[in-house]
Amino acid sequence: MTIMPVEATGGGMDTSPLSTTSAKAGEDKQMFLQLLVAQLRYQDPLNPTDSGQFLAQSAQFTALEKMQEVADGTAALLSAQLAFGATSLVGRTVTYADEAGEMKTGTVNGVTYAPAGPTLSVNGSSITLGQVASVSDGTLAPSPPVDPTPTSPTNPPNPADPATTPAP
Repeated sequence: MTIMPVEATGGGMDTSPLSTTSAKAGEDKQMFLQLLVAQLRYQDPLNPTDSGQFLAQSAQFTALEKMQEVADGTAALLSAQLAFGATSLVGRTVTYADEAGEMKTGTVNGVTYAPAGPTLSVNGSSITLGQVASVSDGTLAPSPPVDPTPTSPTNPPNPADPATTPAP
């Protein structure tokens, strides 16, 4: 009786939330080890499986685990960046789309951190960062300064005052 070697199936990327990836990775590792033991237990003693295949499978699984750790770390960094970004909006004026799709403007009074991400408190409403269309500091753009002492034929430049003396 010949038992075929066990190979990994599936090629999709797991897009589940961060909280379930650790549990899924633990289940995948346990399944891999169970399949490896079953393959060793039921192999043909007259035609043993090549040890290079076991090393290759083990290396692939280790690489997959490391890639998952990198993905989890990247997701944690993104979450922290969103939290810091939301905090920087406190006191600023935002334009956002409400539940009806109508654009509204208001000042961010506070930030609440939830598992789904930060939520801004604007004029008594809770909005997500995804609803924000624009951000401003709440002030109008400054107008250009007006020179209080313009030079004219009736007001000649004063050599002692650098503000009224034209540049060479």
